Amino acid sequence: MFLNRKTALAAVLSIASVHGANASDASHDAGASGNKLEFTANVTLITDYDFRGISQSDGGPAIQGGFDATYGIFYAGTWASSVDFGDDTTMEIDFYGGIAPHVGDTHFDLGVIAYIYPDSPELPTGTQNYVEFYAGVAQQFGPFEPSAKVYYSPDFYGETGGAFYVQGEVELEIVEHLHAAAGIGASMFEDDILNDDYIDYHFALGTELEGFELELGYHATENLAHDHEAVIFSISRSF
Repeated sequence: MFLNRKTALAAVLSIASVHGANASDASHDAGASGNKLEFTANVTLITDYDFRGISQSDGGPAIQGGFDATYGIFYAGTWASSVDFGDDTTMEIDFYGGIAPHVGDTHFDLGVIAYIYPDSPELPTGTQNYVEFYAGVAQQFGPFEPSAKVYYSPDFYGETGGAFYVQGEVELEIVEHLHAAAGIGASMFEDDILNDDYIDYHFALGTELEGFELELGYHATENLAHDHEAVIFSISRSF
């Protein structure tokens, strides 16, 4: 089982997993951009970098940012965050690309994302870098937008074998500039070198103020040896 990036592989050789959540945002933009090349950038300050229910910043704050390019249904981008795994690793850089076609209000998302830790030490099992392929669908029903997504890594963090992540989320626009979201995810591993399968879930409220996006959320896990929970606040800006 893994507790955070550091304690698990110390308990079984090491730890992990991590993510640039911006890939899904870029896919939505791609579906709406039309046949012209567009560029966007974003920056975020967050009180705890949580990925699939597990802190990637040792429970502390992180600074994050990214750049995206879209052309019609195609998108590509990069996203980075400060991290703290309790070793020499200080940075995560993600690279992703995919297609985001839509039929009416139904949006699809197919792509690949690479997670790179440029200053990370080699783990006993192998490199911390890994790749995931993903497929997702979202449907708009008035103010509701349910979505589902599946990720698969043929060789997960630390070269520990195949891993699946399945997530579902519902977003609700309560009033203009105020939305709520609730989601649940399941992490499943072909080998148990890092950890057993587990569940994560979250609830969040978000708003927009003077061009900034503010979000307050509760994140938690089930079935870990030491289940994690955290209240997380973030402020972000897109350009």
